[in-house]
Amino acid sequence: MTTAHHALTAQASDAAIDTACRLLRLPTMRAQAADTIARAEREGLSYAGLLAELLMAECEDRDRRRAERRIRAAHFPREKSLREFDYRVNPHVDPAVIHNLATCEWIAKGYPLCLIGDSGTGKSHLLIALGTAAAMAGYRVRYTTAAALVNELVEAADDKQLGKTIARYGRVDLLEIDELGYLELDRRGAEMLFQVLTEREEKSSIAIASNEAFTGWSRTFTDPRLCAAIVDRLTFNATIIETGTESYRLARTKAQKTDGTKHTITAPAPRSN
Repeated sequence: MTTAHHALTAQASDAAIDTACRLLRLPTMRAQAADTIARAEREGLSYAGLLAELLMAECEDRDRRRAERRIRAAHFPREKSLREFDYRVNPHVDPAVIHNLATCEWIAKGYPLCLIGDSGTGKSHLLIALGTAAAMAGYRVRYTTAAALVNELVEAADDKQLGKTIARYGRVDLLEIDELGYLELDRRGAEMLFQVLTEREEKSSIAIASNEAFTGWSRTFTDPRLCAAIVDRLTFNATIIETGTESYRLARTKAQKTDGTKHTITAPAPRSN
């Protein structure tokens, strides 16, 4: 049985393309079809070339939209990028190490990352920027502060939803915990945080930022054994970056006022997953 093919007028062809793109959920092809077809006619582009251009445009736009959704799902408190980080004003941070982290290989291997330093030394900037790079590379990322995470776990436990909440945090490729060490955690909160770390141990990456050296974590985790176990899980196979004591924000402001320029080093684009 054969199907008859009838020549379509230009108007009918445009309508058919528009309808098919809507039915197949190809919004970029639908938006660009008319201009691309007109250019193909002017430049003598082959049918295959025309189809390839439209399909590539659709794929690229889908990748962009997926990356935007992953970034929104990460719940970053603000936008930060590696391009904005000024290595000149914080010599404690090695650009080569950050460039290596931007490839996201440590996330593929499930390794941890620890950023340790005083307030204002660029820890949160790097945490958010590296998380953003990971989301753009195709990884599922979740950012939270230690206090917000513990509060969420306590509420989940009270609602008998602790297991589901821990499992949800266990499914993301990269869990970022900021401001660890700012507040003392009671034993219950510390044990719940430990459960999250155990759920992810040697499977999925955790990145933390803390204003306390590991030796001072006993003030956050008051149980010595629990403190030692948490430090062990966060440091095994970890990249540890000490961002120092001098305020990054203050130093950067001084540097910009001195010469009116921004000295930046651009990290390489992260590879796709």
